[in-house]
Amino acid sequence: MNEVMAIWAEWVRPSAGLPTVQWSLLLALAAAVGHLLQRYSGLPKVVGYSIVGTLAGLAGFSGAAWPLQGVALFLLELGVAVVLFESGGRIALRWFRHNPMVLLQSLLESVLTAVAVYYVLRWFDVRASVAEGVALIAMAASPAVLSRVVMDTRAAGPVTERALVLSTLSTFYALTLVAARAGTLHREDTTLFGTLYPVAVVLGISFVVGALVALAMRTALRFMSPASENTSILLVALIAAGTALAAHFGGSAPLAALIGGLMLKQLHPRPWAWHRQLGTAVSLLTMMMFVLVSVVAAKADWNPGVVGLVFALVITRSACKILGVEIANWGSGTSWRQAFWVGCAMSPMSSIALLLVSQFVSSSMSLGPRIASITLPAILMMEILGAIIATFAIYRAGESAKPWEPHDTFAPGELRG
Repeated sequence: MNEVMAIWAEWVRPSAGLPTVQWSLLLALAAAVGHLLQRYSGLPKVVGYSIVGTLAGLAGFSGAAWPLQGVALFLLELGVAVVLFESGGRIALRWFRHNPMVLLQSLLESVLTAVAVYYVLRWFDVRASVAEGVALIAMAASPAVLSRVVMDTRAAGPVTERALVLSTLSTFYALTLVAARAGTLHREDTTLFGTLYPVAVVLGISFVVGALVALAMRTALRFMSPASENTSILLVALIAAGTALAAHFGGSAPLAALIGGLMLKQLHPRPWAWHRQLGTAVSLLTMMMFVLVSVVAAKADWNPGVVGLVFALVITRSACKILGVEIANWGSGTSWRQAFWVGCAMSPMSSIALLLVSQFVSSSMSLGPRIASITLPAILMMEILGAIIATFAIYRAGESAKPWEPHDTFAPGELRG
């Protein structure tokens, strides 16, 4: 592909640059494949996006360099921030007061996942600092993939809501701990202060930025309608500004967005479907995020020696997600069967995990690539397989509003041929 692009670049001089043309064509292909895959197989569109990105990455697509930096990194952070802002906006803190077992489920499945993955990798003789980094990344589920699956399946119910909340909370833990650990990867300081101080800094800066975004949005809602398109544009602009500021001052941009959405939900508890006003724009951003993740993961230096580690990571992580949710399920308001499907729905790994890997790579040129060599193949596998597992779990839980069947006939009014 690089040779073809080099020949093409000699006689094609687009005004926006060749990478813009490449990405435009790739996204157009991903949109078509995602639609056709859902139409004829019933699978969510995100699977088609990931497959296209994977094939492009394996073919040598030159539009995404690793480690991520510049515009590509900002777009990934912005896409994750938008998704997490919406995810945080679904969570009402008073729910935890009435049902504290949900918090226990979240903490238990996250801690169990991190500890089990760490000791499994250590059993494979992986260096302790590398195993620790991979374990922290493995904590995070993918609200981005899960929300797209929910949208495509039109799912609603206790399993769907519980999976979205637990995925968001696990992401909160992972973003905080990885952002703090990435800055101290080479330090040998094991004192309590040396461990907690970076976490406090990341949380503090992210909280301040998130609070500013939430307060600015709450002020705007006093004189702007939540149904207005301009209100949604204002929100995305504020999230973009918060993304840039949080990363610059040492916080976590996605974490700040999550906190901002959570705070806005408490300040403005009424339902607000802001994504409906910017549906196409946000869908394009999230689709580009999924394609970027699979392109980068597929272009990684594949090492046959880590195949066993990748499978051990995926199996251990999946088992711990299910086990953690099941152990703390008593008194949480869901049946044991529903808890099992909640754990299955938390299987996907995607953009958030890639962003966490990128933080480790940027902070350490020696340990970061080792962490990436294990996690990137796992991300590529679980972005596709995890979306399929989550779809299956939602259907088995009986929470999809439409049957899982291929649409092999044309709807009334559609053209044939």
